[in-house]
Amino acid sequence: MQQPIIAPRFEGVARLLAEATEQDPTHRAQLAVYLRGEPVLDLAVGEGLDTGRLHGVFSVSKGLSSLVFAKLIQDGLVDPAGPVAQYWPEFAVAGKGAVTVEQLLSHQAGLPGPVNGLDMDDFLDSRPAAAILAALAPQWTPGVAFGYHALTFGTFIEELVLRITGRRVQELYEEWIRVPAEADAWLGLPEEQEARYVPVPSVGGMGFVDPFGLSGLAMNSIAGFLDANGQRSYDLMQVPNLRRVREVGPAAVGGVASARGLARAYAYATTGLRRADGSLTAPLLSAATIAEVSRDRAFGHDRISGNMKAFGVGFMRPNPNNDWGSAAAFGHDGANGTVSFADPGWGLTFAYLPFTPQAGGTNGCLAQRLTVAVREAILAQLAG
Repeated sequence: MQQPIIAPRFEGVARLLAEATEQDPTHRAQLAVYLRGEPVLDLAVGEGLDTGRLHGVFSVSKGLSSLVFAKLIQDGLVDPAGPVAQYWPEFAVAGKGAVTVEQLLSHQAGLPGPVNGLDMDDFLDSRPAAAILAALAPQWTPGVAFGYHALTFGTFIEELVLRITGRRVQELYEEWIRVPAEADAWLGLPEEQEARYVPVPSVGGMGFVDPFGLSGLAMNSIAGFLDANGQRSYDLMQVPNLRRVREVGPAAVGGVASARGLARAYAYATTGLRRADGSLTAPLLSAATIAEVSRDRAFGHDRISGNMKAFGVGFMRPNPNNDWGSAAAFGHDGANGTVSFADPGWGLTFAYLPFTPQAGGTNGCLAQRLTVAVREAILAQLAG
């Protein structure tokens, strides 16, 4: 078991995390921060939790898969401003011929899900789901609005990567990022790592969601999911607890990680990692690529949730109602209050991973307050 890391001047951030557990003894979480490729925080709080445990990270998975897509853009294999149909001809039907790659991956295409939902087998296989989605007409005119494609985003990025490279996004993530970074952040968890996994606790029902509304389509409300016993379930929070899901690692919601693994993966991709001799490894992504994929493609009120959001190419971006980083920051949050991102403006990467589901995605939530505390600590360090 690795020892916790609290670098000088970051003690206040550690105290803020500890106070959350003092106020709520059920609170369990990990926090990791890398600054210019070096870990300055790596903590776990709560009963029985250490920094080496793994947990489902829900939509934080979208950020990991988007790092792969950013590399494809950097290598000139895909033009984000080009039509999806250039790489996926079957997608052009039903008025979607002009939909661009960047529109599709910034939730502007109007394809949150089919009316009858997606079968779990089709979703995990991805190819059958891609064929179903390619045949759909958009729910709104692509490009005039955006609405969070909670599940179908993963199908889209998986199909595009497969069409462009002939390989699965999970394979490329493993080869390009997880292995060289030695990051405990997985899109497809091997059996030998299962003992480290901590199940996501159930939080009960979400209340009424109209299965025929846009939220219902996005949440697969008609078809639902399966629980650990193979029975039909409508509790999205239980999806990572299925071994089948963890094994496949769906690009939208199937990631399993520690906070350290998430922060390390983003550091490897954006700043490089600090070696023992003090030098940095070369970052996977260039500054130009980072600027391209993190540029806002969609900003405003989400057509499905009504919340203010911002998206680049696959990545979530901070906004005035969820201020977790500078104007250069990009990453993703997840359903259980998890958030992980890179912030080139500060030279940091950050991951907060709660093991007890909590609210996130807004100013004042614990994750956002931790990001503020980290930035304040860096400013104090610079003022020296």
